[in-house]
Amino acid sequence: MTMTPSAPTVGFDLDMTLIDSRPGIRAAYLALTAETGVPIDADLAVSRLGPPLEQEIAEWFPAEHVTEMVARYRALYPAYAIEPTLPMPGARDAIQAVREAGGRTIVVTAKNGPHAELHLAHLGIEPDAVIGGLWAEAKAQALRAHDAGVYVGDHTGDVRGAATAGAYAVAVATGPCAPEELRAAGADVVLTDLTDFRAWWEGYRG
Repeated sequence: MTMTPSAPTVGFDLDMTLIDSRPGIRAAYLALTAETGVPIDADLAVSRLGPPLEQEIAEWFPAEHVTEMVARYRALYPAYAIEPTLPMPGARDAIQAVREAGGRTIVVTAKNGPHAELHLAHLGIEPDAVIGGLWAEAKAQALRAHDAGVYVGDHTGDVRGAATAGAYAVAVATGPCAPEELRAAGADVVLTDLTDFRAWWEGYRG
């Protein structure tokens, strides 16, 4: 699990790694509740971000309506979820640290690509590529395709994705998974948040 020093590529997860999308996602779920009359516990939903949207929607709607409600949620999403979302502490600096080393950054997320790109553009975070719609082990497809030697995420699913790709798994304890869960899942290192990334990165590169 090593990187080419002249051109390192680092992958990042999105929700609760680079961005705190909880306020926006909560607003989108509340809008879906208002429209459908189906009570969704938005606070509970945003406490377990990471897995695909379909999994969360299936907690609140019958199986035969999941596809329809996923589509409706996504239609509502830009109006409700982009503006309230904030960058995670250290997010911009982590991207910059990789760039300063001559490297590339990619975002690999379970969120659909267009919404991921809207979030990043709104916050002025500029990775070299954004790949959406991939969760857990499936993230390895994009990590391999972009020759990413490191993947940074907040969920045990992100750790599994890194391991599947043969990438160094950097976990940040800013999402739903506790540090001990991330370590047990196989994280190579667990950081408190991305404000610790630059120091770790410089040591790793050195």
